[in-house]
Amino acid sequence: MYTFLVLVEIIVCLLLMVVVLMQSSKGGGLAGTFGGGNFGTVFGVRRTADFLTRATTILATTFMVLSLLINIFFLPGKGKSAGESVIQTGQSSVPPAQIPAQQTPAPTTNK
Repeated sequence: MYTFLVLVEIIVCLLLMVVVLMQSSKGGGLAGTFGGGNFGTVFGVRRTADFLTRATTILATTFMVLSLLINIFFLPGKGKSAGESVIQTGQSSVPPAQIPAQQTPAPTTNK
């Protein structure tokens, strides 16, 4: 189930990127760059803007809901208890590195 939801999340993410880039901005957007300037004539300019705006809203909402579902129901219970964090306890699971004592060189005598 986790893998399926992550796969759907990736597909929604890619679709969201395409829909956002297809919206026309002051510079014409991606539609004008790749010759899709006639995309607005299929539905009419106003209907195309409404369609892309609605698609962006639906895909963004789906993206956020799926992200929350994946994080709330699948990630926290990976065998860990929901206790205090390592930072809160002040303990580290990794022991501090052993630093060797600094050796001073033996004095040399000149003859």
